[in-house]
Amino acid sequence: MSEVKFRGAHDLPPCSISVTHELTKTGNWRNAKPVFHKERCIQCGICWKVCPNACIKLGEYPEWDMDYCKGCAVCAEECPKDAIEMEDERVMI
Repeated sequence: MSEVKFRGAHDLPPCSISVTHELTKTGNWRNAKPVFHKERCIQCGICWKVCPNACIKLGEYPEWDMDYCKGCAVCAEECPKDAIEMEDERVMI
């Protein structure tokens, strides 16, 4: 049996399958949003891999579909270069 080798996170499937439907939108109850710092990103794909809602799309750099991002901060916690930080979105009255 041959050993499976991966070159990086891009070779691995995401941890969840994206289901884009009106019923799966979570962005309207988010309290924090990811803020991306392009200059820190090493394009490892870890954010995409760990996103529980599969709302990150990989291109040259990751992009978030904010209709489906629930602000869980898993991407920010797992980013090895701190290229993602969470910003409070709650309205203060």
